Amino acid sequence: MNGEMDASTKDQVWTQDDLLNLLEAMKVNLPQKDLAKYKTSESHLDWEKVAFNSFTGEMCKQKWNEVSKVIRKFRTLTELIFDAQDFIKNPYKGKKLKKHPDFPKKPLTPYFRFFIEKRAKYAKLHPEMSNLDLTKILSMKYRGLPDKKKKKYLEDFQKDKETFGHSMSKFREDHPDLVESMAKKGSNVPEKPRTPQQLWYSHEKKAFLKTHADATTKDIKDSLGKQWTQLSDKKRLKWIAKSLEMHKAYEEVMKGFIETHPELNMSNEDIVKSTLTKAERHLKDKSDGRPDKPPPNGYSMFCAELMSSMKDVPSTERMVMCSQQWKLLKQNEKDGYQKRCEQRKKEYEVEMNRFLCVSLFFYMYVCLPSLKLQPSPEKPKRPISAMFIFSEEKRPKLQQERPDLSDSELTRLLARMWNELSDKKKEKYKRLETVLKAESVKKGQEERSRLPDTPKTAQDIWQQSVIGDYLARFKNDRPKAQKAMEATWNTMEKKEKIMWIKKAAEDQKRYERELSEMRSPATIIASGKKMKFDGEPKKPPSNGYQKFSQEMLSNGELNHLPMKERMGEIGGRWQRQPQKEKDRYKKIAEEKQKLYKVELERWLADTEDDDDDDEEEEEKEAASSDNDSSSAEDSEEEDDDDDDDVSFQTWVKFIIAVGNYNGALD
Repeated sequence: MNGEMDASTKDQVWTQDDLLNLLEAMKVNLPQKDLAKYKTSESHLDWEKVAFNSFTGEMCKQKWNEVSKVIRKFRTLTELIFDAQDFIKNPYKGKKLKKHPDFPKKPLTPYFRFFIEKRAKYAKLHPEMSNLDLTKILSMKYRGLPDKKKKKYLEDFQKDKETFGHSMSKFREDHPDLVESMAKKGSNVPEKPRTPQQLWYSHEKKAFLKTHADATTKDIKDSLGKQWTQLSDKKRLKWIAKSLEMHKAYEEVMKGFIETHPELNMSNEDIVKSTLTKAERHLKDKSDGRPDKPPPNGYSMFCAELMSSMKDVPSTERMVMCSQQWKLLKQNEKDGYQKRCEQRKKEYEVEMNRFLCVSLFFYMYVCLPSLKLQPSPEKPKRPISAMFIFSEEKRPKLQQERPDLSDSELTRLLARMWNELSDKKKEKYKRLETVLKAESVKKGQEERSRLPDTPKTAQDIWQQSVIGDYLARFKNDRPKAQKAMEATWNTMEKKEKIMWIKKAAEDQKRYERELSEMRSPATIIASGKKMKFDGEPKKPPSNGYQKFSQEMLSNGELNHLPMKERMGEIGGRWQRQPQKEKDRYKKIAEEKQKLYKVELERWLADTEDDDDDDEEEEEKEAASSDNDSSSAEDSEEEDDDDDDDVSFQTWVKFIIAVGNYNGALD
């Protein structure tokens, strides 16, 4: 090793072969299944058994402590030994070449040569000056130096630069593997995305230099730094959006780069996680409509409210003062904060689900409008009508006769021709329509009659995941591999089977779901209409105008008008209403909103209870159907119940949120 030897091993010289023998001896004395933390395995290791040749157990332990200092320690001891072997063979792997003892030093620039030469002199002349002030003075002196005097420093720099080039060439010849690996790692790596502030800084720097040509780098940073802190949220969001776009493109490029360069040993962990600060992320979430996360408990809520009035207090003292003030509160006051916190959590859950659902709705129907137009590949196409068959037959001939007509004009002409056609001639096309419709119905029945794939057992799923290893072990002898897998499965403990039992339960649910979908296909919801659940309270008007509109539409006074004119008349009447009447309608709408909120929460709670009862019945059925794994499955399905409950609640709130969103659009 490069470090000095400890006192106990000073007389003994460790060669590279000795170090590799030490690691091999440690590996032999470790258990075959080394799954414990490396510290645990290290403490249980018998160093006297590790000792070899003239090296005692204590000497081996001390040498291992030296080696392990340069290795990552978040894995098992067996894995650490592999890393240690790589380090012994190539101690500079992954490090900068500048740390290598043979790596030549870069030549000093002309300014640094002048700085080193003059610094001692100016330090004696101005002992009261700090290092920063001395550096500023010497920098100004060098800039004002005549070219004749600067020539000396430039010539010395050029000589050292040539020497450095020759030394670097020699280093490349002596260590080609190191230079090549570092060159590969540093070349072609995608550039990291820039933060919003960096993007804004690059944009503003050019404009700043036009008006301040003599500004130094420090002046630019100080001036633009103050401007960034005073930037409005609207302008800051613009640069946040640009940074997020760059980060998204960077992630895609980086994933492809990692796949095409496996020799660099890079993983997804090397990808930059985010370019936004906590404050920028909060601003972006706020602009997207994401609700603020509530405090976890009453004490946190108390601290948050108190800290808003403690801006002048140092941050180190704030929590101490909050704790002291909290202790002075009475128990009923503490309970009040806790109740407020619980209420805020419920409101946050509703707001968060509404935000997620509206975001999903916006993404599906605005960002991906093609989803609405693309029919499902599994769903049979609707048969074409008799008029469409007639149009397709006559269209080519008409296009030749009337090339001056557009497609829409041609379609209108074909429609008129169809209407003028006699019933006798129409009969031919109607027969074709009947045939095509019968074929479509038959195809749909065939699609529904196809049963889904039968569910797999836990043993089948496990065998499918390990079949490759067993076939390799038994040289592709499938019967022997099958027997070995069955024997292994029978000797496995229930704890080891839990994961596969859970996957089998999921596959069973998948089978039942697909089977129920085939027997009773989902109904198609008309565009713009909301699915209505049993017992769900009716959504009230959101404002006074909606309440007024409902009254006008329900009394039948305007039924003689078309809907468009009807709504125009209602809008005109609303404008002519006195302010007192408008306030009365507004008050009625607010009261109905409050009542709706209470009824909705009660309905959701009742739905949750019913869903829990259904899940308990499913658990009992699952437990009785699998006697071999009942105890393990029961211990794991509690989490599944919670997930199913949340998914149902989320679905209910999604439907409600989409309805609210559509109402807001109206």
